[in-house]
This record gives sequence, structure tokens and C-alpha cells, in this order.
Amino acid sequence: MATPRKILVTCALPYANGSIHLGHMLEHIQADIWVRFQRLQGNTVHFICADDAHGTPIMLKAQQMGMAPEQMIAAMQQEHQTDFAGFNISFDNYHSTHSDENRELASNIYLKLKDNGFITSRTISQLFDPEKEMFLPDRFVKGTCPKCKAEDQYGDNCEVCSATYSPTELINPKSAVSGATPVMKDSVHFFFDLPQFESMLKEWTKSGSLQKETANKMQEWFESGLQQWDISRDAPYFGFEIPGEPGKYFYVWLDAPIGYMGSFKNLCDKRGDLNFDEYWRQDSDAELYHFIGKDIVYFHSLFWPAMLDGAGYRKPDNVFVHGYVTVNNAKMSKSRGTFIQASTYLKHLDPECLRYYYAAKLNSRIDDIDLNLEDFVQRVNADVVNKVVNLASRNAGFIAKRFDGMLSATCDDAALYQSFIDAKGSIAEHYENREFGRAIREIIELADKANQYIDEKAPWVVAKEEGKDAELQAICSMGINLFRVLMTYLKPVLPILAERTEAFLNETLTWDGIDQPLLGHQISKFKALFNRIDPAHVEAMVESSKELAAAQVQAAAPAQETELSKEPIADEIEFDDFAKVDLRVAKIISAEAVPEAKKLLKIIVDLGGETRQIFAGIKSAYEPEDLIGKHTVIVANLKPRKMRFGMSEGMILAAGPGGEDLWILEPHEGAQAGMRIM
Repeated sequence: MATPRKILVTCALPYANGSIHLGHMLEHIQADIWVRFQRLQGNTVHFICADDAHGTPIMLKAQQMGMAPEQMIAAMQQEHQTDFAGFNISFDNYHSTHSDENRELASNIYLKLKDNGFITSRTISQLFDPEKEMFLPDRFVKGTCPKCKAEDQYGDNCEVCSATYSPTELINPKSAVSGATPVMKDSVHFFFDLPQFESMLKEWTKSGSLQKETANKMQEWFESGLQQWDISRDAPYFGFEIPGEPGKYFYVWLDAPIGYMGSFKNLCDKRGDLNFDEYWRQDSDAELYHFIGKDIVYFHSLFWPAMLDGAGYRKPDNVFVHGYVTVNNAKMSKSRGTFIQASTYLKHLDPECLRYYYAAKLNSRIDDIDLNLEDFVQRVNADVVNKVVNLASRNAGFIAKRFDGMLSATCDDAALYQSFIDAKGSIAEHYENREFGRAIREIIELADKANQYIDEKAPWVVAKEEGKDAELQAICSMGINLFRVLMTYLKPVLPILAERTEAFLNETLTWDGIDQPLLGHQISKFKALFNRIDPAHVEAMVESSKELAAAQVQAAAPAQETELSKEPIADEIEFDDFAKVDLRVAKIISAEAVPEAKKLLKIIVDLGGETRQIFAGIKSAYEPEDLIGKHTVIVANLKPRKMRFGMSEGMILAAGPGGEDLWILEPHEGAQAGMRIM
């Protein structure tokens, strides 16, 4: 028998200024399935995580909420743990980077790196907010992209043209914190000398354990040249102060991955039977794996292993990277209700449904996963309910009613049962390699074979025939035993359904235990194990997500001007005054710029048999050719006004404050030129 493996598994640390959503859940479900499989194999696994609780965004959000950062991150940590527990994520420990363990480890690692010659310092110039009196991280500077001239872009990259640049290159930069124009200011910063680790990182990359996509990306970074990494930030900053450097703090990405070590150290101290060094020393025989998203590969494949190596600790055996989650083949959207928080999902649907759907789509590559809500309903109902659970329900009734819950003492089809057991090796290999989709396909193929066996044996027919009790018991017992094998294979994916199955079978499902069928075994009365997904519940979840997003916008609104506050409603008028205004639908048949005027367009409209010339001050908002063919609304009985460019015979109605922010009124389709606005 193989010696049990010692494995330490981590997930990326959720940031402590926001709620968990279904994108986060992909990673934690993926890791949990792999961990549960390893435990099912008899391996010793410690599964840990923590909240990433430091940085400028945390500090600023706490200020906005009028509370101390410690208070805010404590509340968020509790929310995160509740969500993960709701999805049955089996963490052995969930901690925080804002902890004594993490402070001690971060300081020690920094000092070791410094003593070993891997820390340098130099003066740099940074953008500084003169109103908030703070240096601005790249993402807290906004301005015009220096490449494509797109406005309102972040200080590190443009979302329009994808260019990367320094925040000092932005045109008309503004502080996203105060709106002030930042100024340049010098400060001493500390750097981790990453280039010294290039040879080690190249060897680590060639080890063959990293995903191909990750290894290729690292090769690109090597070719472009590794740079020293700025690991310090200036006060004010929420984080750990650098030892011996007052007013200087560790950049959040230095102490965040050390949070893996801090969480494990906390677990070791709580348990007393775990040795921290046994898992983290360089000659450790334990295995270390990180599950992360593709957006943080840079930190985990370059800085993190280099920091560990430079401080005398072991490197990860692998970094398992996954893609993003889309919903209905589009980026998650708050307005469409597809940016779904974990807590919102849990109010409407069974967490096991999402666990199964993600598992059915996951593989070992860095592919994005699409949560197609219609397919989600159909696949879970077809596979879990119709093919797996139904296998138990259609046989359990006969065993309970006719045989007092006792399974047959004989196996009706030993060859069929053995074929199910023979699949154990390939299914285990798929789980081990994180090819969960392949494992699910193989399991469901077995479920199809099991249901085919029952269909061919037709126990409902045998039950009506005299003298065939033994045959009926054997058939239904076979169906129950095949269900038992399927649920053992699905136990890492559907742990709660597996628990219900164990209560029904009066047996703990184990990987080796299914080698032989249950013969002459007493089972419990069958109770519903799993409910079908009602599409109405999915619709309700989407609507709840829309309402939550709207409520969040409304909550932020009081701090902003409204259109009414900018321009209050005018004094009341009598109806007779309003009735004098004749508003008509008009079709724009030509439009051209007035060269002598900055704001005016010359527009010809059709009023349904009569044309009018109107000069409208909308040049800043519309290109003339874009207006031709549109229907709009005009004041048709306005007294013509003689202008130096010609006669204006009406007024086009438009809304907005002016400049580019103007929108002409456009009636719905079906409105015809000349119709009166009632």
C-alpha cells in the first residue's frame, strides 16, 4: 500500500473590500473537489485560505464607511467564511493577512532577503495627491490615455486600446481619491531584486509541472527582461510597517502570499500536532499547491517562488491556474443580473448544483468557463436527478416494501458491477489531473449503463409476477449497488448528496469500500435526496442580483448630484399655457454644419407633407450624417426666428447639460412625421 501523501493546498486570498461572487466560487469549488478527492484516497491534506486585508483600497473604503479598517475587514471576513461554508468548501483554516502570524513571517522573510543581498533602495518620483496628502497607486490615478487619447483611463493601462504605461504618462491626470491634480514627489522605496533569481526561475519553469500556458507566459517575461520589484509603500497605508523603516509599509503583494504561510502557522498553533517547518523547509517531502486565477499568475510564478527561495523556504510544487467565469457567454453584468454574489445564489439554489456544473466544465487548462443558465438547469436536472438519483429512487421502493429494506445476498450481474469498479483507475486519474469534466463524463456514461440495466430488467414488471421475489430483490439490489458506486465517484463533487446517500445506505462511502457490492445489507427507507432545479428559481436569482445592484447604486447616490439638483423644476404653469405648445413628430431629411457657428447644425425636417428649416445647437453631440433618417420631436408653432444664417422655423427637443452630453428626443418606432404629441 502506498504511503499517504502530505499535501498543503491553498486558494488565492479574496480581497477584503468586497463580497464573494460566482467568479470567486469557481476557484474554491475546483480546489475543494481536488482536496476532497485526495482525502478520499487516504492522503493527508491541509486546505487553507485567508482574507487579503491590506492596501490603499481597504484604507479608503473604511474611511468612506466611517469605520476603522480592522472593523471593516473583520466583518468582511465573517461574510466570506459564511459564503464558503454555504458552498461546502472544506477549509481546515481560514485566517487573515492582518494577523500576528503574518506580520512575524513577513518581517522575517524581508529581513532574510535583506541579509542575503536581495533588497535594494533608491529614490523614485511618484504622483502625490496634495489634498489627501498621499502617494497614489497606479489604479488611483485617472486621465487620458497617452496612446489612443481615450479619457477616464487608469494610471497603469488603457481599457480601450490595452496599452500599458506609467501613471506619469497620463494626459491631464487626476486623483481618483479627491479629484485633485497630482504633483510629482520624491520618496525612498525598497526593491526586491528579482533579476538575481532568473536562473532559478527558468529551472523551476522547466520542471515540467507547470501548466503549458503558464510556462509559455513565463518565457515571454524572461525574454522581455525581469525587473526589480517595488515592495514598499508610503504612509498613510493600511498594512505592516517595514522593520526599521518608519513610515514605510510592505506593499500588499509582498505580505499577501505570505498569508498562505500565516494561515498554516495559525492552524499549526491551534492544533499542536502539525509542524510548520515540515511543510515549508526546503527539503520538505510534503507537497504544496496553489489554486489561483489567471490574473495573478505574474505574482505567483515569479515573485512568490523567488521570495521563498531567497528566504530559505521551499517553492510550490505547482500553481494551478484557471480562467474567468462568464455568464451566458458574456462578462458578468450587474445591470443584467448576471454579476451574482455567492450569498444571492444561496438564497435561491442548492450549492451542489453549481459545484456539479463547474465540475462538468473544468479541465486542467486555463480556459474560461461559461455559466449558461439554461444549460445549467438542463444539465443538473438531466444528470444528477434523472440519471443518478433516479437510479436509487426507482429501486429503493421495492426493497423497502417487499424486502423490509434488505438487499439481496447475491450479485445479479457480477460482470457489470466489475466494469463499474474497473473505471476507478481512469476516474481517479482524471480527478488527480484536475480533468473534472472528463471524470464527470465517464461517471455519467456509467449512470447510463446502470439505467439501461434497470430498463432491460424491468423490475416493475417482475414485481407483478408470482414466484419472482428473489429475482426482483436481486435486480433492485443491483441498481442500489451501482448507485452506490456512482455516488462514491461523485463524492468529491457532491459532498452533501453523498452524506444523504450514506444515511440511506447505512454506510460510509469509501474509495476501496466499493470493490465489493453490498450483499445482505440493511438500508434505510428512501427519502428524497436531491431536488430538481426550478427555472423560476434561477430567474428569481437574476432579478435579486439586479435589485441588489440597483440598491448599491442608490446607496451611493446621495453623495452625488442629481439632474434635478443641478437644474430644479421650473415654476408651475396652468394647463392652458401648456396646451398652446404644439409638439409634433418630425423626420430629419438633411443635416449639415454651419461653418460660421461653433454649436449650430442646419437641419431640414419633414412634418408629414411640409418641410421646416431649423438651426439646432447640437453640433458638439452629433455628426450631421448620423441624424439623417431619425425621427424627433419639435415645437412646431414656435414663432420663426431670423438668424444671420437664415430663418429657424421651430425647435428640436433635446435633453442633457450640453456639450457632448445632449440627446435629441426620439419617439418609439411607429410614430409618423406630423403626428401630434398628446
